[in-house]
Amino acid sequence: MLAELLRFLKGTPSPTESPARETAGFSLHEVRGIQVTVTNTRPDIDTAQVIARLDRTLGLIERYVPHYFRHLEKDFGFIDVRRFACRGAYFPEIRACLVELTFTVNPEFSDAEVAATILHEGMHARLHVLGFPLDMEDRARQERFCRRAEVEFGQLVPNGERVLARAKWTGDLSDEDVAPVIDPILAAQRIAEVDRQALEKRPT
Repeated sequence: MLAELLRFLKGTPSPTESPARETAGFSLHEVRGIQVTVTNTRPDIDTAQVIARLDRTLGLIERYVPHYFRHLEKDFGFIDVRRFACRGAYFPEIRACLVELTFTVNPEFSDAEVAATILHEGMHARLHVLGFPLDMEDRARQERFCRRAEVEFGQLVPNGERVLARAKWTGDLSDEDVAPVIDPILAAQRIAEVDRQALEKRPT
């Protein structure tokens, strides 16, 4: 599974490439000192809103858990925003924190909730930097380690109740449920269907 996802991600241009490149919805940015790539395949989503949300969410991490933010600056090669099968993921081979495109701008989720996802993936990056193997055999224990950082953040950030509720709920799940395996083919099919329906509803 991971190899297939990595092949998908490696289609993303390197953050060192020219900022002028904006083909197929791709754009390059810098937010609070962190390189950000956005692959916006949804005409109904404004990339400027994506960047504004990232600025606010990273700002929350920087303000309320600055010790974690300092690690993010060093541990992430870049943040990659695109359509994906879950809210976030960390890909150690390219040091990429992926944040899902529609989740990033969905007003039903607060800035604190988006920030918690980035922080969660930042903890995976920290484990990777410290030399822990990010394999599925140890995934549940590492997921719970990441959730503890979310709990710490949720206790400090304003309106952090939903962050706390989700982190504590997932912390009580079984090992299989706290670190589920994603079928990339099925996920891609579901994403394509959701996007098709969203674009059909878009005013012409």
